[in-house]
Amino acid sequence: MIEGALFDMDGLLIDSEPLWQRAEIEIFADVGLQLSRELCLRTRGRKLEEVVGYWYAERPWAGASPGEVRDAIVARMRQLIASDGRAKPGVEHALDFVEARGLTLAVASSSDYALIEIVLERLALRSRFTAVHSGQDERRGKPDPAIFLTAARKLGVAPERCVVFEDAPGGVAAARAAGMRCVAVPDAAGAGPGGLEAERIALGEADLILESLGALDAHAWNALVG
Repeated sequence: MIEGALFDMDGLLIDSEPLWQRAEIEIFADVGLQLSRELCLRTRGRKLEEVVGYWYAERPWAGASPGEVRDAIVARMRQLIASDGRAKPGVEHALDFVEARGLTLAVASSSDYALIEIVLERLALRSRFTAVHSGQDERRGKPDPAIFLTAARKLGVAPERCVVFEDAPGGVAAARAAGMRCVAVPDAAGAGPGGLEAERIALGEADLILESLGALDAHAWNALVG
C-alpha cells in the first residue's frame, strides 16, 4: 500500500530549469565564468553548494567567495520565481489524484527552504503539502537518498510505502536508493543534446514514466502499485 507521495520541485512542480540557467549564467558571469545552457545542465538537480563547488573546482575565480556566489544565485532565483514562475502542466491534477487515494504529500527538493516557500506561495500550493524538506538539511544531495528518507520520516510513512515524483535522473536514482517507487516526468528544459528521447532513457530506472503530471490516471496508477 502506498501512503505517501514525495514531490520534487524544480522541473516538476514549477518550470524552473530555464530560470536556474538564467540565474547561473548571470551570476557566474559576474565572477568571470562564462556558462552556456549546455554547461548548466552538467549540474542539474544538484544542491546549489555542489553546483558552485563544481565550477569553482573546474574554473577557480578571484573575488567573491563560493558562499557569496551561492547567495547571489539564490537571491536572483527569488526574483525570477516571483516574476516568471509558472506551474508545470498537470500539477493540480496529480495532487488531486494522489490525495483522492488517501496519500499524504510532501515536497522533497534540493533547493533552499526560502526558494521552496516562494515557489509554493507563487503557485498557491502550500496548503497541499503536509511536510516540506530541503536538501539544505542534508550533507549530501541527490542521487544520495537522504532527502527522500528524511521527507518520509517527516510524513511518518515508511520508505517502502512512498512514491516519488521526479524529473531528473539523479532524483530517480535517489528514490530507488531509498527503496521507494518512482514516477518520472521528463522535463524538456532539462534535456541535453539528445533531447527528450535521451532524457527518457536516462530516467529508465523509474517504475513509471509519464509525459506530464496530467497523464497520471487509474491505468498508470494500477501499473505502479500493482
